[in-house]
Amino acid sequence: MTARVYVAIKPTVLDPQGQTICSALNGLGHREIISVRQGKYFEIALSDGISHDSAVKTVEEIARDVLSNPVIENYRVEILD
Repeated sequence: MTARVYVAIKPTVLDPQGQTICSALNGLGHREIISVRQGKYFEIALSDGISHDSAVKTVEEIARDVLSNPVIENYRVEILD
């Protein structure tokens, strides 16, 4: 079983790295790019014996407590069977 965790800065939080990337893309001639928000992606392999419900609970806990900062970031978890 595999879990995917996507972490992104909340829309209300300034994203200086995303702004820098956007500026760099514009400088390279990609004027159609008006905004970039950067984030993180994690792919987590889970043991074969874990139940789907237990996987969801474990990965949600890891995403909330370890992989993201809930003050400034949102996260989304996907479990692939």
